[in-house]
Amino acid sequence: MIQGMPTTKSKQPKPSIDFEEYKRQGEPNRVAKSQIWKTAIGLQQVDGLQVSDYLIATAKKNIEDEISIDEVEYRINEYYKAKPTKKTDDDRTAEADKVSTRITKILSNDTFSFSPVEYTSIHRQLFNGIYKFAGKIRDYNISKEEWVLNAKSVLYANAETIRDMLEYDFQQEKKFDYRGLSKLEAVAHIAKFISGIWQIHPFGEGNTRTAAVFAIKYLRSFGFEVNNEPFDKNARYFRNALVRANYNDHQQGIYATQEYLMKFF
Repeated sequence: MIQGMPTTKSKQPKPSIDFEEYKRQGEPNRVAKSQIWKTAIGLQQVDGLQVSDYLIATAKKNIEDEISIDEVEYRINEYYKAKPTKKTDDDRTAEADKVSTRITKILSNDTFSFSPVEYTSIHRQLFNGIYKFAGKIRDYNISKEEWVLNAKSVLYANAETIRDMLEYDFQQEKKFDYRGLSKLEAVAHIAKFISGIWQIHPFGEGNTRTAAVFAIKYLRSFGFEVNNEPFDKNARYFRNALVRANYNDHQQGIYATQEYLMKFF
């Protein structure tokens, strides 16, 4: 059983992404857009997905204000309509491209509502047309082999209790009084809340990306300026941190810990 937590299982080559030029240019709007795109693309790593060069080229047009995010979404959809998909890898690349675009779209607006409805809505927005169950609470039980746990699984919520558990966690969080807490204490509590709703795993797939997007929006609602770079460079670590925050094996001396999640936040 692995008690430590390396950042990644294996280093995977990424498509050529050079958004650093926008930092050097120093134009605030382009810097902000490039950071959101880097986050959206980086988050695909939680499922080992890679975006296409076409997505990167199209994203740069959006960053440089040549096209809107709606136009990006339209072009990506049309690209895959016209592109014959013969391999499973092609399907996953299409997923990465579409979900990256949708994450960018969600993170580019300031709307937010703290509720389970918002949480499921984010999942639906991200995976509509990709998963048949987009935005739907799973009605079956699941387990997932985790390499960081030597192929063992976190215990996810029973399908019959998911809705009640989500409602309860959101209600408890809404009641929590953050007054008097330091910034670190506040973030620690938010991290624990995000860890809890992730452990419920309300959807068949796409839980970590949904949790990440929701976490960013929630932190913003507190007035925190969220540095998106960790989600860009360490998305896989984020998922592994959530796994370790929700796994116990008393016989092996392994206990759930927020340590890695707090390092990330």
